Amino acid sequence: MRVLSGIQPSGRLHIGNFFGAIRQHLQLQAEHEGYYFIADYHALTSNPDPKDLARFTLDVAIDYLALGLDPAKTVFWRQSDVPEVTELTWILSCVTPMGLLHRCVSYKDKVAQGLSPNHGLFAYPVLQAADILAFKSHLVPVGADQKQHIEVTRDIAQRFNQRYGEVFVIPQEYILESVAVVPGLDGRKMSKSYNNTIEIFEPEDSCRANVMRIVTDSTPVEAPKDPQRCNVFALLRLVAEPAELAEWEARYRQGGVGYSQAKKRLAELLIEYFRPYRRRRAELEANLDYVQQVLRDGAARARQVAAQTLLEVRQTVGLGPRNGSGGNISG
Repeated sequence: MRVLSGIQPSGRLHIGNFFGAIRQHLQLQAEHEGYYFIADYHALTSNPDPKDLARFTLDVAIDYLALGLDPAKTVFWRQSDVPEVTELTWILSCVTPMGLLHRCVSYKDKVAQGLSPNHGLFAYPVLQAADILAFKSHLVPVGADQKQHIEVTRDIAQRFNQRYGEVFVIPQEYILESVAVVPGLDGRKMSKSYNNTIEIFEPEDSCRANVMRIVTDSTPVEAPKDPQRCNVFALLRLVAEPAELAEWEARYRQGGVGYSQAKKRLAELLIEYFRPYRRRRAELEANLDYVQQVLRDGAARARQVAAQTLLEVRQTVGLGPRNGSGGNISG
């Protein structure tokens, strides 16, 4: 089955991104036909600094490759390199009810966070639908809190199919439930918008310093502690072997262990876990031509698929092939 997902280049990737989604994306490429893209058009909704957008886009490409994305198995590209998707977005906009967009929780949440609303932020679910439908994707990996995104895409696809015929595959969400919400330094969900992250590839000293900043309660060292209510223990679950995790749980419940001890061990485990990926990233940083070639090759493969879908859509709605193109989809 074809699996598609995108990630916004809105900053350096953190361990919440990895354990919450990226690790599962990379596991899925062994079982399915993977289509993964860097959503630089979506990132524009927050009006990022142009230099930051360019740098973060390259960083995401390097990070995914360092973490194990295999371009021989998975089509990997930059969203803005496949213009067929934006043309499809306009066509889908013409079958998308305004009420559907007004009901999108993500838009309301971002406005509540203080983002100045713009048309891109309001209408981004249509672009997201085009991202998915252009490649006739079967599965879209999302967290349980993002299920509405796929429901909107399904609604748009069904409306189009009802109006024009069975053109689009109706995608299914693939809920990523193997990891609970990854807590950030302040106990809230780890997020760049909260500035509470531990970056995947930050220097080791910085990683140690950030781990020591994790918020804990004021329970004395000698007193028993509830591991299920501890942010440090929640992160230990991600990187400690089962036997060691059980030992930490017992020590928590017995008392006599300080949070600082658990934090120091967590930092070492995180550094150890990501060390091989850090080495691979350094190699890629020294060979950016290879990274750019991967993105070019991925865009060419993605365009072949998207252009075929777009040609079918154009013919279905009455636009037909472009004049002079003869229906050629080679790009």
